[in-house]
Amino acid sequence: MNSPSRVITFVNAAHFIDHYSMLIFAAAVIIMGPALGMAYSELLPYATPGFVAFGAGSLITGWLGDRWSRRHMMVIFFLGIGASMVAVGFVQTSLQLGAALLAIGLFASIYHPVGTAMIVSYADRLGREMGLNGVWGNLGVASSALVTGVIGQYLGWRWAFIIPGVVTMLIGVTFALMVVHEDRTGTRQAAAQARVAKQDMWRVFLALLIVVIAISTTFNAITVAMPKLFAERLAGMTTSPALLGVIAAGVYVFGAMTQYTIGKLIDHYSLKTVMLPLSFLLAPFMYFAATLSNLPLIIASIGIVMGAFGQVTVNDAMVGKYTTEEWRSRAYSVRYFVGFTAAGASVGLVAWLYEQGGFVTMLQTFGALCLLVIVAAIILPREIRVPAAQSAP
Repeated sequence: MNSPSRVITFVNAAHFIDHYSMLIFAAAVIIMGPALGMAYSELLPYATPGFVAFGAGSLITGWLGDRWSRRHMMVIFFLGIGASMVAVGFVQTSLQLGAALLAIGLFASIYHPVGTAMIVSYADRLGREMGLNGVWGNLGVASSALVTGVIGQYLGWRWAFIIPGVVTMLIGVTFALMVVHEDRTGTRQAAAQARVAKQDMWRVFLALLIVVIAISTTFNAITVAMPKLFAERLAGMTTSPALLGVIAAGVYVFGAMTQYTIGKLIDHYSLKTVMLPLSFLLAPFMYFAATLSNLPLIIASIGIVMGAFGQVTVNDAMVGKYTTEEWRSRAYSVRYFVGFTAAGASVGLVAWLYEQGGFVTMLQTFGALCLLVIVAAIILPREIRVPAAQSAP
């Protein structure tokens, strides 16, 4: 039998790697452009197929996780995504770059439906573990901007892909040696301690659909655009890629703290109680950030990541609480298929909006989209708590 803490530790590391790997290009593109003789708006769309695969692939990977083995799928994740990152470091043409980024997206699609289901399956306190897992993913986002900026500045953009790729494959080998396949069906889980009335399930589905589309699109747009946004708007403070990475990492730390806090709150309060006040955070800060620069922009960006990352934790907990162990990977696969497909489309939308009116138009557009999050929070029904003892088989 696997140690729950050991499994959760590896899955948390996988969450870090998943987001880190998907955002290396967003940070490296700033220095890749001059090296490859391409403009930012020309180079950025090459990431689109990878982000689409990130979502579309989750339908298959989630099904395989439920029907085959979540452990085996995670081994494939570690080794595959590590090799794909190394491959990007050796590309010579734009076609090779697009193919390698697509491979990263395909292997990255394994984590969320499979890894998140493993967290729920092994968690003793769902909210706490979801919050901590979200922190690790957030740190992956933050570290990607920071480490890529430093490595890119001193070693070149190719090593920014190769080094983390090799480390990821080594972690995958360790995971394969220390974690075995295990059937968790029928075990008592913290996720089984909340329900909603059967007649209200349509409201759960509708609220989840609305917030997943809005948050996933905005989340991806912000994480992709932030390195370029800071490079333009923080020019009065610094132009160093490494220092800009440090600032971006500092902003994301606030998102990590928010996820941990929201996770703790979920263990004590209903999802609606937590989600409703959080839903009012995003839209105002998006509109503020549209016209700000330097320190005020950093402050507004902190508000944005707090709102976006907090909602991600709520979304994941919603699926975990209201689905059974046998179907959980597939439920997460649908959630992430919808979310990451919308997120993939946001990459091209960011490039197009940037060409139309710069970051003012882009941030205001996504700010308007975030108004839908408030609607979703109002639609979400109250949940019915059941004692932990009743959730045992």
